[in-house]
Amino acid sequence: MTTDPAAGSARLDPEHPLLVAIAPLLTRTDAVLVGADAITAADVPLLWDGETIAGVRFADQATHLPVEAVGDLGRLLEDLATELGAPLGDLPRPQKQRAVRLLEERGAFTYRKSAETVAEALRVSRFTVYNYLNRDR
Repeated sequence: MTTDPAAGSARLDPEHPLLVAIAPLLTRTDAVLVGADAITAADVPLLWDGETIAGVRFADQATHLPVEAVGDLGRLLEDLATELGAPLGDLPRPQKQRAVRLLEERGAFTYRKSAETVAEALRVSRFTVYNYLNRDR
């Protein structure tokens, strides 16, 4: 189980059943646990019997882009959000469909794990991204 040493992790109970259960998920997503006293608005609070016992902090919270969105793909996503005037995840469905078309035209889907990365940025499933792509073909 990964904890953020700078974020109140001393108060975490590493044997708590919820924290034990989500440990593999944290590892897989490069997320860390933070103590209940260190949770920010960007963290996901973990509740157990009505009490916040910890929070999950994802590595991408500083930029609000998926962890995989690095280099050119990250730039494409940032540029598109600027062009469309809103964070990609906040766009209405027709605009998300347009965003996928524009990303395909710009070569975004040639990058490794690009569908997953785009899906995360748009806050839709990977299946939805593929549906948007297939709709235009």
